[in-house]
Amino acid sequence: MKQIRPTKPTVTIIGGGLAGSEAAWQIANRGLHVDLFEMRPVRTTEAHVTDRLAELVCSNSMGSTLPDRALGILKNELLRMGSLIIRTAFKHALPAGAALAVSREEFSEEVTQRIHSHPNITVHRSEVTEIPDGPTIIATGPLTSAALTESIQALTGQQHLYFYDAMAPIVVADSIDMSIAFRQSRYDRESALGSEEGDYINCPLNKEEYERFVQALLAAPRIELKGADKELERYFEGCMPIEVLAARDPKALAFGPMRPVGLRDPRTGRRPYAAVQLRQDNVAGTLYNMVGFQTNIKWGAQEQVLRLIPGLEHAEFVRLGQMHRNTFINSPTLLRPTLQFKTRDDLFFAGQITGTEGYVGSTMGGLIAGVNMARLLCGQPLLVLPRETMIGALLYYITHADPKTFQPMKATMGLLPPLEEEVRGKRARYAGYAERAEAALDAYLRQVGFEAVGE
Repeated sequence: MKQIRPTKPTVTIIGGGLAGSEAAWQIANRGLHVDLFEMRPVRTTEAHVTDRLAELVCSNSMGSTLPDRALGILKNELLRMGSLIIRTAFKHALPAGAALAVSREEFSEEVTQRIHSHPNITVHRSEVTEIPDGPTIIATGPLTSAALTESIQALTGQQHLYFYDAMAPIVVADSIDMSIAFRQSRYDRESALGSEEGDYINCPLNKEEYERFVQALLAAPRIELKGADKELERYFEGCMPIEVLAARDPKALAFGPMRPVGLRDPRTGRRPYAAVQLRQDNVAGTLYNMVGFQTNIKWGAQEQVLRLIPGLEHAEFVRLGQMHRNTFINSPTLLRPTLQFKTRDDLFFAGQITGTEGYVGSTMGGLIAGVNMARLLCGQPLLVLPRETMIGALLYYITHADPKTFQPMKATMGLLPPLEEEVRGKRARYAGYAERAEAALDAYLRQVGFEAVGE
C-alpha cells in the first residue's frame, strides 16, 4: 500500500501590517501555505486610512540609512536576510537626506499586490477574535482589536501595557510660504537621492516667534482621554507629543524636534533660534510631513497654533495630529528570543505588539517569526541571532528586560555589547559596532546554513 506523506500545516498569521506581511512572505517563499488575516476594511482602526497591507501610519520615515547608525545596521541585516519590506521601501524611497523616507501609497500598494498574488498566501479580510489552534503568528501591531486583546489577556493571565502614540500633521507643499521657509538638509548634506536642493523644507523661528508658539501650544485645549484610558495615560518617550514636551520645559522643543543645528536661514545667513522641518511624504512632492510634530491638540485650535509657525501662516493641512492607544505585551515574561510563546512552541508574536518600536523593528520581528515558524515546521533549529547583531540585541532586550519597567524599545547602539577593545571617538566606535555586527551576522548565517529566499 502506497504511503501518503502528510502535508505540512497551514500557518495562520493575524495582522497584515509590516510584521505580518513580512512573516507571510518569508514562510510562503519557503514552500509553506499561509492564511493571512487582516481585519481592515471590515473593521477599521483609529489610525489607518486605507485597506492596504503594510500601511505606514504615523510617519513615512524608516530612519537612518547610514551604515554606522543603529537603524542603518538593522536595515542592512534585514536586507541580508531577504526582507521584502525593506527592499520595497528602498524601491519607493523619497528625498530625505540620510534617512529612508518612502512614498506611502506606492510602497503599501506594491506590498499588497505581492502578498495577494503569492500562490502560497491566502488573504482573508475578516477580524480574528480568538487565538486559533495550530501554527500561528500574532502580528496585530499596536492597534490590536479589543476582542483579540481579551483573548491574549486570557492566554497570558496578564494585563496588557499601554502607551499613547501621536501622529504628526501633513501639509500641502504649495501652501507653504517659501519666501520664509527654505530648502536645506542639516549641515548641507548631500541628498541621499542625488538632488541638488536640500531634502527638507525648514520653517525658521527667532526667539520671540518661538516663545509665542510655545505659549500658544501650552494654552491650547487637548483631546481628553476618557474612562479607563485616562487612567492608563502613558507616553512613549520616542514619540512624545509636542505639547507634552513643552510642558516639561519651555525650551525642550528647541533642543528636540525644533532644534536648528546644521541649518542656516538664507535671509540672515545665521542659524535660527528654532526650526520646524518638513519631509516629503509622497512621490509627487505635493505633501510634506512635519517631522517630530506629533500632537493631540484639538483640531480647530491645532490649526491656529501651527499657523503661528513662520511659513505656515496659510498652510493647508490634509491631516492634523492625532493620538491613539497602542498595545504591547510584557514580552520578557512571555516570549523566547525566537519570538515563540514560552508555553506553546507553535505560537509566535511579531511586530510592535512585542515591544519593538518603529517600522524597521516591526519588520524585523515579522522576518524572524516567519523564518523561525518555517524552520520549526521543517524540523530545523530555530534562529537565535548573536547579540553583536542589531537583530539579536533587540530581541535579547525585549525578552530579557525588567518586566516591571518594560517599555517599547527601538534599535539603538546602547543595546549592543561593548567592543572588546576600547575605541575612542563616537564615530570610530559606531563604525566598530557596525563592522562587528556584519561579521557576526555573516558567520552565524553560514553556521546555520541560512539562505535568503525570494527576490
